[in-house]
Amino acid sequence: MPREKQADKRARAAEIETLMLEHYGEGECSLDYRDPFQLTVAVVLSAQCTDAAVNRVTPTLFAAYPDAAAFAQARVEDIEEIIHPLGFFHAKARNLVKLGQTCLAEFGGEIPNDLELLQRLPGVGRKTANVVMAEAFRNAQGIAVDTHVFRIAHRLKFAGPSADTPAKTEQALLKTYPQKDWLYINHQWVHFGRDYCRARNPKCGECFIHHLCPSAGKA
Repeated sequence: MPREKQADKRARAAEIETLMLEHYGEGECSLDYRDPFQLTVAVVLSAQCTDAAVNRVTPTLFAAYPDAAAFAQARVEDIEEIIHPLGFFHAKARNLVKLGQTCLAEFGGEIPNDLELLQRLPGVGRKTANVVMAEAFRNAQGIAVDTHVFRIAHRLKFAGPSADTPAKTEQALLKTYPQKDWLYINHQWVHFGRDYCRARNPKCGECFIHHLCPSAGKA
């Protein structure tokens, strides 16, 4: 099969995004939060566990620690007690206390609207920063590549075999999609990955973009 030209790849991506918008709209964040700080905390907690599990602990967590100042003064052990149902709760609790302290000391308790500054917060990597930029500030500077986005990008052949990390996959997607679409990709593809493009037994026969997917029926 001849290699797809970049222009053709972008045209196929545009068709897929049109169908995603029709099916999912702009997509919705699955995490419950009140403000950018709480969103950042929720995304940090979502590593290696489901959003549903995070949403079960954050009401209690945010009632006790509603903002950066509260987290900055919290005891790690007390946060661990609340978030212990989640994976890696020891490390996450330590990071959340440090996150509150750093946010308070360097940014006056407010989450910065800046991709690079966000990554100075403990526990916040590029994926988390991308989610916060798009969801909290609607200022997408990249695309958050989680397990769903990584899988779908490769099945759609928007990322090649050499794009074997989330960072490389993100760069491939940024070359394929215009910046106006970066806001929506993560949320849309998370829902799409859960509904159709599952890691195991993808529902290709029911998929609304199967005619645009080189991997349809082969995953």
